[in-house]
Amino acid sequence: MIIKLCGLTRPEDAAAAVAAGADWLGLNFWPRSKRVVELASAQACAQAARTEAARTGRTVELVGVFVNQEPDEITALAEAVQLGYVQLHGDESPETCALVRARGRAQAGGAGYRLIRAVAVREPADVATALAHKADLLLVDAPCAEYGGSGRTGDWQLARALVTEARAQARAVLLAGGLRPENVGDAVTSVGPAGVDVASGVESAPGIKDAARMRAFVENARRATR
Repeated sequence: MIIKLCGLTRPEDAAAAVAAGADWLGLNFWPRSKRVVELASAQACAQAARTEAARTGRTVELVGVFVNQEPDEITALAEAVQLGYVQLHGDESPETCALVRARGRAQAGGAGYRLIRAVAVREPADVATALAHKADLLLVDAPCAEYGGSGRTGDWQLARALVTEARAQARAVLLAGGLRPENVGDAVTSVGPAGVDVASGVESAPGIKDAARMRAFVENARRATR
């Protein structure tokens, strides 16, 4: 079970997220996001996360979230922050997704990134559309105009259908959308995703994480897989 805590903006929250047991941390580079981080803040968060991971003998991956941004900007930020994953969460075309993914694979020294494609599943026909994306992983989120982080819960039955079809193709799907400590266990049991992703559900304010809620989210998600 991959646990991704997203929308981090402060180094102290990044360290607390790792201490809570998160596997992946999300940094949002979309300028219109309530949780946007500038490069210097992103680098500080990344350093704090890696320091805490080294101290506790754990590993952590950094995920950059982008919405309809230029491939040159994406790859430059990925290199500057040493992102392990790039998440495209907008209306990017299949061609743009393929280009961004190829650039991640082509980075020198084995320091490239993998691609996560966020998708919304509103009806059964959207399952096939989602699976047509050439990404390393899919992330199914609740449909919304804000491109994620809305706190809205998606249709878990449709998400389950996507997970089932993806698994038949040996592909992984992460679940997002309205998750919080109180419902993540039910979500994991109902949908069976490879991982879960949360932003607003572990916050005291947009971009400000609550350490106790992060710990509870991680504990409840992992308990549901035992």
